[in-house]
Amino acid sequence: MRNSLGPLLRRGMVGVFSLASLWAPGGPAAAAPAMPTTSTTSTTTTSTTSSTAPTASAPSPAPAAEAESLAFTQRYRALQHGGIVRAANSSITCRRPVERSAASCPAAREGRAAANDDNDDFEMFYIDVDNDPNTYNSSRAEVRPPAGARVSYARLYWGGNLRVGEQKPPKDNGRVLIAEPGGQYKEVLADTVVGHRVAHGADAFQASADVTRLVRSSGAGAYTVAQVNVAMGHSAAGAWGGWTLMVAYEKASEPLRHLAMWDGFDPLGAGGGQTVRLPGMRFPKGAEGRAGLVAYNGDRGRTGGSLTLSAGGLTTRLADGANPRDDVLNSTISDPGRTAPGRTPAYPNTLGYDSDVFALDKGLRRGGDRLDLRLVSPRDTAWAGALFVAVDAKR
Repeated sequence: MRNSLGPLLRRGMVGVFSLASLWAPGGPAAAAPAMPTTSTTSTTTTSTTSSTAPTASAPSPAPAAEAESLAFTQRYRALQHGGIVRAANSSITCRRPVERSAASCPAAREGRAAANDDNDDFEMFYIDVDNDPNTYNSSRAEVRPPAGARVSYARLYWGGNLRVGEQKPPKDNGRVLIAEPGGQYKEVLADTVVGHRVAHGADAFQASADVTRLVRSSGAGAYTVAQVNVAMGHSAAGAWGGWTLMVAYEKASEPLRHLAMWDGFDPLGAGGGQTVRLPGMRFPKGAEGRAGLVAYNGDRGRTGGSLTLSAGGLTTRLADGANPRDDVLNSTISDPGRTAPGRTPAYPNTLGYDSDVFALDKGLRRGGDRLDLRLVSPRDTAWAGALFVAVDAKR
């Protein structure tokens, strides 16, 4: 068993980036600019193969700062013909139940258990699909921008719980490996402040990095992400973790759309929630759109979790066949109405990781000029991590 990142990764992370975004209506796409700090401020994607260690002479980046809470802030925004797609998967799953009353592990991860199918009901163990002895966790998922599209921005998010039966070192939070379709692993270092908080028996974090250059050159297909810093074992808080790759693209034949990505790291709190307000998004009556979210440690069957859209004087609680209206944090990776395809493994129940996409059409039917999205959880130990929207600007 391998519990450290091994020889593939250098010791260190990149420095602090601002979370602020610059955008003018009708102007070009913009991502968050780098701001001068006392730390190194370069984004690093190192071409490290899956079997070769970096040279000893390579310089180590300065450690990235961490914060217990990061306010949700706009990361990217554009008004262009195109859309947003995403790939996602979990990094850990169940191995065996810890109590006789719990469902079997196969029944739980396939979504066939009627009860006792939360991550704290099981001993949890790493997912590892790459047959590489240098990695201890890895999973794969397909990202599919349409043929002929140009990638305008891509961002990778990863996170999990560091404290379960084992305690993982926080120094590894801001580093991960990614392999493009048919390619070898590259080291990716977080290019912004890492969210990291110890609370309620959990030790949770989320990190992210700009991977536009990699995705633009590699295109559609299955991406593999490895070495997400998650802990295995069993605890009352449970184990969870995973990754999401969000990709904004432009294509002249598609409708003109408002595209936006927001991210942060906020505990939702029992009965509390996270609201993201998106002004300056004028959309016509009958517009179509999608919203996607990333959240951590949601439990299937625990009612009270909801995602609500307010637009054009309408308030709509989002729901579909994969996400009940009062249980959206139900450990799913879903496209509208179904479990997202193209993943290895493709467990319907991730046991604590949500990366969901919802259709917004019913909530946009009156038209309007702003969107408000509110995510609520019934749990103290659930965290919101990222959000995207893609909404028609014209019909």
